Amino acid sequence: MGKTTKIKNKLSVIKNIQYLHILIYILLAGIMFLVMYSNVKPEVLHLEILHPSEQTIRSPLTIEDKIATKAKQDAAVKEVEDVFTLKSEYADNQVDLAISIFDSIEETNNEASDVFNSKLKEWESLTEEDRGEEPKPLTASEKLQMLKTKLPQDLTNRIPDDVFTALLTASPEQLSRAKDAVITAVNNVMNTRIPSSEVENAKNKVVEELRYSSVDAALREPMREMARFAVVQNVYYDVEATEEKRQQAIEAVEPVKILQGQIIVEEGQLITRDIYRQLELLGMTNTNNPIQPFIGLALIIVLVIGVLVYHFYNEIPTDRHRNIYLLIFAIIFTITILLMKGISIFQQIDYSDIGYIVPVAMGAMLLKLLINEKVAILSSMIFAVCGSIIFNQGVTGTLNFTAGIYFLFGCLAGVLFLSKHNRRGKILQAGLFVALINIIVIFSIMLLQNGSYSSLDYGSSIIMAVLSGVIAAVLTIGLLPFFEAGFNILSTMKLIELSNPNHPLLRKILTEAPGTYHHSVMVANLSESACEAIGANGLLARVASYYHDIGKTKRPHFFIENQMNIENPHDKIAPQLSKTIITAHATDGAETLRKFKMPKEIVDIAEQHHGTTLLKYFYHKAKQQSDREILESDFRYEGPKAQTKEASVIGIADSVEAAVRSLSNPTPQKIESLVNNIIADRLQDGQFDECDITLKELDIVAKTLCESLKGIFHSRIEYPAEATKQKVKEA
Repeated sequence: MGKTTKIKNKLSVIKNIQYLHILIYILLAGIMFLVMYSNVKPEVLHLEILHPSEQTIRSPLTIEDKIATKAKQDAAVKEVEDVFTLKSEYADNQVDLAISIFDSIEETNNEASDVFNSKLKEWESLTEEDRGEEPKPLTASEKLQMLKTKLPQDLTNRIPDDVFTALLTASPEQLSRAKDAVITAVNNVMNTRIPSSEVENAKNKVVEELRYSSVDAALREPMREMARFAVVQNVYYDVEATEEKRQQAIEAVEPVKILQGQIIVEEGQLITRDIYRQLELLGMTNTNNPIQPFIGLALIIVLVIGVLVYHFYNEIPTDRHRNIYLLIFAIIFTITILLMKGISIFQQIDYSDIGYIVPVAMGAMLLKLLINEKVAILSSMIFAVCGSIIFNQGVTGTLNFTAGIYFLFGCLAGVLFLSKHNRRGKILQAGLFVALINIIVIFSIMLLQNGSYSSLDYGSSIIMAVLSGVIAAVLTIGLLPFFEAGFNILSTMKLIELSNPNHPLLRKILTEAPGTYHHSVMVANLSESACEAIGANGLLARVASYYHDIGKTKRPHFFIENQMNIENPHDKIAPQLSKTIITAHATDGAETLRKFKMPKEIVDIAEQHHGTTLLKYFYHKAKQQSDREILESDFRYEGPKAQTKEASVIGIADSVEAAVRSLSNPTPQKIESLVNNIIADRLQDGQFDECDITLKELDIVAKTLCESLKGIFHSRIEYPAEATKQKVKEA
C-alpha cells in the first residue's frame, strides 16, 4: 500500500504541473532534432581538382544539372536544319507579270494602229492642195516609248529594249503564240521549288521549255529573255518556323538530373573539372555547413509537434490526465526513435537494409494499449517520417521512402490487429501478424524496384522482417506492465482482464450475492451501449458495472435482489438502520476495491454511482413511524456525486434496471416513462452538477436505455403449455 500511495502522490503532482505539457513538447522536439541532426548535416569533403577521391561520394539529393542540360539543348539546336518555305503565290504573281507585259505589248500595238488610222483618215479628208506627206505607221522606237509609259521603270530597265522591240514588231498571231508559250513555261517552272542556289538552273530550265515552241526564229530569243526574267526564287529561309523548330528541339531535351543516391565519384577515381562542378552544384565543396537542411528538419519537427498538440488537446480534454498520457507518449516515442537511431548506426557496415529489423511496431502497439488507437495511428505516421530520415543509407540529407513505407505498414498492422484482439495474450500473435505484413511489404518493394536480387537478399530480408515483428511483440509484453504499474494506467487490455468472470471479486459476487451479480451484468449491458452512444468509454462502463455493487457482498440479504425465499430483514429493523446498511454498500465497495488494488476509475464509480440520492422508501417509512421531524439529509447517500460521464450513466442504468425489473408488466410506454422520470428526478436533484454530461447526452442516454430495455423485456409468444399453466394458476 505504501508503494502504491507514493506512485499516486507522484502522479497527482505530475497531473497538477501547469506547464508540464509545454516542457514535454519542447523535449520531444529537441530529441527529434538531436537524433536526426547527423542525418541531415551535410558532409564536409576535402576535394581537389585532378586528384583521386578518397571516398565514394553519392548525391544527397536530386537536382538538375543546368549546365549539362544547356549543352544538351545546344547540341539539339545544332542538329535542327533551317526551314525554307515555298512561296506558292510567287508562281501566280510571275505568270500574271508575264501576262501583263504581253497585254501591254498588244495594247501598245493596238494604240499605235489607232493613231495611224486616225492620222490617215484625217489626211484623206483634206483636199489635194492641203494634203501633205502621207502618214506612215509608228516606228518600232515610237511604239517602244509608248510601251515604256505603260510598264514600271524598274521592269523596263531590267529587260533589254530589243526584246520589247522584237515583240512589238511581231504579228498578232506570232505574239499570241509567244505569249502562250512563255506563260506555260513560266508556270511550269515556278511551280517547282527554286531556292536561291537553283535560280540559274530554273532559268535554264524555262529556256528548255521554250525550245520546241512554234514561233518565228526572230521571237525565240526575246521569248527566252522574257521567260528568264519571269523566273525568280520562290523558296526563302523562314525565321519563325526555324526558331519554332529549334524551340521544339530544346523542349524535347530531357533535363539532365543528378539523382539522389547516384554515385558522383568512386573511391580512387580522378576528380575532373566536370565532376568537381557537379559537386559544387550539390553544395558538397562548401566547407561551411549550410543552414538550409537544419531549417527543413526544424520545419518538419514543428509540423509533427503541431499535430501532436492539436490531437492531445482535442482527444484528451481532461486536464488531470493529459499530462500523464502525454508523458507516456513522450517516453514510448523516445524509446522507439532511439532504438531506430541505434540500429541505423549499422548502416556504416555497408548493409543499407538493416532498417528492416527495427521493431518500430512496438511503439505503436504500446500507444494503442496504453492510450488509444488514434494516437497509435498518428504515431505510426510520425515513425515512418522519422525512419525515412534516419535510415538514409548513409547519404546525408536524403529520404529513404522504402524504409518509411515499411515502418508505416508494420505499425498499422500491429495497431489494427490489437483493435480486434485486445488481450494481453494476443500481443505475440500481433507480432507474428506484423512479421507477415513486413514480408509482404518487402516483397512488394523488391518487385516494384524491378532489381536483380539473389536468394541471399530475399532470405536475409525475410529473417529481418520476422525478427522485427517478434521483437516488437516481446518488447511490448515486457514494457507494458512497467507503464501500467508506473503510471497506474487503466488500459483497455487491463479492463478486458478485469472483466474475466474468474476474477476473485467477480466470483465473490457470483457466489455470495448471485442476484447482485445478475443485476450487475444487466447494468453493464445497459451502461456500455449508453456510454458508447455519447462518446464515453463503454468498456470502462461495462467493467465498472461488474464491480459497482461489490459492497453488497458484505450484507447480501439486505438487498432485495438476493432475498430469495426469505423474509425481508428490513421489516424488523428501524428505517435509520436500514438506511445505514443500504448506503454503506457504496463505501464498503470502494474500500474492498482499494484493498484489492483495483484501478482508481473503478473505485470512484463504485463510490459515486448513487451520488447523494435520497433513499425515498426508508425516508417516508421513518416519517410515518416518527412524530419528530425527519431530515432528508439523514437518508441520503454520502456521495460524492458523479464526477465522470461513465459514473453518471452507470448510476442511471443502476436505478433504471432495478425499477424496470420491479414492473409487473413492462411495456415500451411504461419503460420509456420510467427512464425519463428517473433521469429527470436525478437532474432536478442536482446529481449531475459535478460532471460534464450535457442535456443532449442525457437525452441520448435515455433513448439508448429504452431501446436496450425494450429488447430485453420484449413481448413473448404465449405457447399453449404456458397458457394452460396460466389458466390453472388463475383458477
